This record gives sequence, C-alpha cells and structure tokens, in this order.
Amino acid sequence: MKEPGYYGDGGGLYLQVSKSGTKSWIFRFIRAGKERQMGLGPLHTVTLAQAREHARSCRSTLLAGGDPLEQRKAAQLGDALERAKAITFDDCSSSYIAAHRGSWKNVKHAAQWESTIAAYASPIIGALPVAAIDTALVVKVLQPIWQEKTETATRLRGRIESILDWATVSRFRVGENPARWRGHLDHLLADPSRVARVTHHAALPWQEIGSFMVDLRQREGIAARAVEFGILTAARSGEIRGALWSEIDFDSAIWTVPPERMKAGREHRVPLSTRAIEILSKAPRLGDAIFPGRKEGSLLSDMSLTAVLRRMGRGDITMHGFRSTFRDWCAESVGNSFPREVCEHALAHSLPDKVEAAYRRGDLIEKRKMLMEAWSAYCSSPSV
Repeated sequence: MKEPGYYGDGGGLYLQVSKSGTKSWIFRFIRAGKERQMGLGPLHTVTLAQAREHARSCRSTLLAGGDPLEQRKAAQLGDALERAKAITFDDCSSSYIAAHRGSWKNVKHAAQWESTIAAYASPIIGALPVAAIDTALVVKVLQPIWQEKTETATRLRGRIESILDWATVSRFRVGENPARWRGHLDHLLADPSRVARVTHHAALPWQEIGSFMVDLRQREGIAARAVEFGILTAARSGEIRGALWSEIDFDSAIWTVPPERMKAGREHRVPLSTRAIEILSKAPRLGDAIFPGRKEGSLLSDMSLTAVLRRMGRGDITMHGFRSTFRDWCAESVGNSFPREVCEHALAHSLPDKVEAAYRRGDLIEKRKMLMEAWSAYCSSPSV
C-alpha cells in the first residue's frame, strides 16, 4: 500500500498511509453520534495480529458502554500521578522559581520567594508529594502566621497557589487548587484586610523638611548626596541607587529611569530641579553609577542611605517616607495649586480612575518641572 488513505481490515481497524508514506494502525468508531479515531501504533512496531487484538479490546470497551480513547487518557493520567508521587512540593517550588526567575525584576524578588517558602512551607509540606497537598495542609502552613504576620502570610498563600498551579499544569497533581482564596480559603481564614496592622513608612512632617535639609547639606559623602537627590526627586531608594550617568539629559534637565528599575515596570521621566542638577554637576564620575558603592563596580546599599539618617539622629524616619513628605506638602501646603494628577505623576503612581488615565496619556512633564522646582525651593527654606 503506497497511495495515501485508509485501508480497512474490518471491525473498525484501518491501515493509514500518510502523504509522506508512513503507515500506522487506526481504530475508527462512532461515539455519541460523532466519528472518532484512535491511533494504535506504527506499522513497523505493531504487527497486524497485535493491531487486531487492540481493535478487539476497543470494541469490547465500546460494547460495555465505555470510550476507548477516554479510557486510555485515564490510564495515562494514572501513570503520570504514580510518577508524581516522587515529586515533592519543594521540588515543584524550586522548578517554579527557576522557570520564572528571568521574568522577575531583581534577584531580591526570587530570594524573597525562596526564603518565605523555606521558612514557613517547607517544614510542613516541603517533603510531601505535591499530589497529596490538600486544603488542611495549606491551612496548617498559613494559620500560625495569619494573625501576627498577615502580609507575609498572604504573600505566602499566593506563592503556594502559584506553585500548585504549576504542578497541575505539569501533570504532577489534579483537581482544584487548595490554596485558592476566593470561594475557598476565604471561608477558613479571616479577611487579611481586617486582620493586618497597617504600618506606613515613617515620614518626616513636611513642615520640617527645610530644617532637615540644612543639616543634611552639611554632611559630606556620596550617600548623603544620594539622600538629598532622592528627596528632591521624590524617587524610590532603588531608583536612586541604580541611577546611571547615561540616564541623565543635562540639556533638558531630565532623568529617565528605565522600566526594569520602576515598580510599575514603565519608563519614568523625572524633571530635575536646579539644586538636583547642581548635585549631579559636583558629583565625581567614578564609573557608570552616579552614586557608586565602596567596591569598584558596586552600587550603594539601601543601608547606606539609612545610615545617613541614623547618623543625623533621625532613625525614626525612612527614605521611602520622604515620598509621603513630598505628597503631604503637595496636598497641604498653603498656596500650592498643582493638580492631583501632576503630583501623582511625580511619584510615578498610576491614576486610579481608568477612564481619566486613558485620556491623560502624557506624563505632564512641563507642569512637573514647575512642581519639582517649587518643591526644591521649599526644601531650601528652613524658616518656612
């Protein structure tokens, strides 16, 4: 047989010859009024006698009211689940993190996944077959920290859910995800929004920023200038510490922060006030980084900025808190007439109203230039 087509042997068994000349056995049958076909193997491996025996077995299944295709799928799934008994939750966790590590923004994010799983999940379910993890086990992991460490617990729940979803798609388990929140764990655990103690980053009152800046500007060193630059730009610590000379356009006084260093994953243009440009102009160029660390090629650590505040006797405030100081000044300072959306853009916040955001696709850079110059002027006025 060389011509492409189906050649019947009787009883639903056919030899299929493909256009490329390959030959295989096919069992064709009618189920619920629809024609279906099931491959029985290639001719070079399965003999005619074996194919006839396979076809006879399929007809027996049909006679008993079953579906040979579905029966084979169930058997394959059963085999997969048997193999999955050797796959533990920790195995799946490691594989999930390895698969997604490249898409996460930084090494710190992956480390947080690994540390929370190792600290809270692994001691209880880490060595168990992933197929055996059920709702009771997930609750056993979460319940001890749900009240005292609610934010950590909610993140851990989401991470366990993602790992179990990965295991299901990888055919290491079947059924519903026992770590799902809506319509499942929300009936067993308290609403985290009602449990969590909301703690904000300690912020300096905006009325005190001028006096604070007088003290800060008397301090020397790269870290002190990084703190001042961060206050003047209302940027996040990671954005400041990772700033590169190539991101600065001195002609237009614009600092362009690339997407990979932004929390929202979008490029952010920052207008630089006269004082911010002055800081950059006086900074030594010791490499690509504007605020380099002590070791060649390294960046300042987050603790370097915190250390400046502590040496000033201000361990009660944080770098991130200065963003709140800026936002409070925008909202509360008498005489400020800058619109809310301008202030939100300065902080790289998305507008909460999606309709409004759709119509405001620009970044209001010209208005933000005036805003940041006014903020810089206020920071230089300790008597106000």
